[in-house]
Amino acid sequence: MSIPDEILASLPENSGIVEVCFEASDIVIYTESEEFLLNSQPLIRELVNRFKKRISVRAARSLLTDEEFAEKKIKEIVPKEAEIDEVYFEPDFSKVVIHAKRPGMVIGKSGEVARQIIAATHWSPEVRRSCDIPSEIVRAIRKMLHANAKERKKFLHELGKKIYSEPKEVEFIRVSFLGGAREVGRSCILVKTNNSHVMLDCGIAVAGQRPFPYLELEDFVLQKLDAIVISHAHLDHAGLVPYLYEYGYRGPCFMTEPTRDLMALLCIDYINVCQREHKEAPYSIKGIEQAIMHSVALDYGVVTDITNDVRLTLENAGHMLGSSVIHLNIGNGTYNLLYTGDLKFGLTRLFSPASTNFTRVEGVIIESTYGSREDVQPKRNEAEAQLLATIKRTIERGGKVLIPSFAAERGQEVAAILAASDLDVPIYLDGMVWDATAIHTAYPEFLSRSMQREILNGKNPFLDPRFKAIGSAKEREAVINEARPSVIIATSGMLNGGPILEYLERLGGDERNALVFVGYQGEGTLGRRVQKGWRQVAINGKVVEIKLEVVTVEGLSGHSHQRELLNYLSRLRTRPKQVLVVHGEQGKCIELARSVERVLKIETYAPKNLETIRLK
Repeated sequence: MSIPDEILASLPENSGIVEVCFEASDIVIYTESEEFLLNSQPLIRELVNRFKKRISVRAARSLLTDEEFAEKKIKEIVPKEAEIDEVYFEPDFSKVVIHAKRPGMVIGKSGEVARQIIAATHWSPEVRRSCDIPSEIVRAIRKMLHANAKERKKFLHELGKKIYSEPKEVEFIRVSFLGGAREVGRSCILVKTNNSHVMLDCGIAVAGQRPFPYLELEDFVLQKLDAIVISHAHLDHAGLVPYLYEYGYRGPCFMTEPTRDLMALLCIDYINVCQREHKEAPYSIKGIEQAIMHSVALDYGVVTDITNDVRLTLENAGHMLGSSVIHLNIGNGTYNLLYTGDLKFGLTRLFSPASTNFTRVEGVIIESTYGSREDVQPKRNEAEAQLLATIKRTIERGGKVLIPSFAAERGQEVAAILAASDLDVPIYLDGMVWDATAIHTAYPEFLSRSMQREILNGKNPFLDPRFKAIGSAKEREAVINEARPSVIIATSGMLNGGPILEYLERLGGDERNALVFVGYQGEGTLGRRVQKGWRQVAINGKVVEIKLEVVTVEGLSGHSHQRELLNYLSRLRTRPKQVLVVHGEQGKCIELARSVERVLKIETYAPKNLETIRLK
């Protein structure tokens, strides 16, 4: 008997059930009985405990009140202080989506206000936070999912049926490294059992000679792929996901909500950069849209079945907004695999340290961007002091400070540092930095608790009046030509594209100015060459003299150095039996693997691309 049939058999005859549907791994009961809708919670709790699944009850269409009446009642029930921006209805899901500046007030203490809405309208509220800085990408994604609710419901139900199909006993577990092994870029790992195929990340090496993972490997068959899980939105981890959808994949892509939005933003920008550089992008906007349509957004700590033999949990990775450490429970506890993605096991302005809260872990796949013993980073306060000292020194001599940044991660971290400073100059955010910052204002629950408190107390650092968005070539020209000093944060972080190149081309020859690196500079990038001391570089076909001061501020990275990585492994609740080291230059991968074996006495290996390792 299927789970929906078992649930139906467990319900009273007068419960008015019209259907039991899957929404991915969740189960939704639709009823036309008002009594059951409003008073079934004790019974539903019993079913949740029995089946160990998330189960909810919603009204059947016949029970829903008129949308105009429902919206009026909602605005009467919800306190005005919640500042509702928008209300729209999804009758296919029997949900009303409410956008508000203060979503907690729409839900109410212990869900009291939400229950009032259900009682008065029979619509189930789904509450979303409005962006403090308007974000076109967030709005577009939410509208797209709303407009395609009927198709989404069908997709999620079919996915649920597949998830709850009867699995065979797990006979083997293998991991194949299609990219990101002994290198930084194009991260892509395939986890296979005799029941399912799950891909962890699918990225691009933007500055690499071979930018894409080895998807032509015989071991990888797109039609057999059951699920994708994305650790975070950076292109080296998520930049090729739309390609899979462009070429026919129609399965789920699991990630956090901010990762979904940032991934879309960065992939759209990647297409635009390819067009400007007269290169052919590997996918179109349609691929990005399909990726969004098939996304399944998860919060931290939510245990979710993603195939019939793999259970997923995402936890904070501390690297960037929405970044996740990925825990896979394979074969109902047969093997527990932890994939760190990019990891920061230290407190930053915006994020808490990466989570170690996993009950069981047999194997770990860990990054090694700063895996060498020599990659010791200074204390955070020392790094911030160096950054501010460099900026003030440049301002005193009448110069401008250029800070190359990834659109999402370092840009917002540096902005938060500057917002807390006493600098009295304009701070310009150019490229996708401003757009990514706007997305941060929609998801403060993914920030550190201290930052959440500041935002809830009306001290949102991203709303500092010194911050100015640059949205056009005309505005950029004005910033370059203005006489007063300023700070300019612009993409890209490794000088391999974006508006930072125009600033460097125009301002690089002035000794009063400064270029400050605050993040990793990949081998072979223009950023690495300038960092090494090159004083003549080619930008847009011109030779540019680098006369401005070049400074590298260590300690602001979203990656952990070797000591933090070892601490992370040692703090896991259970000691892993095996560690696989990836996402680092070859020497760093090998050195970290040796250090883990020497210090922690755990079997460790740095795999190569195209290698397959049997875990069970």
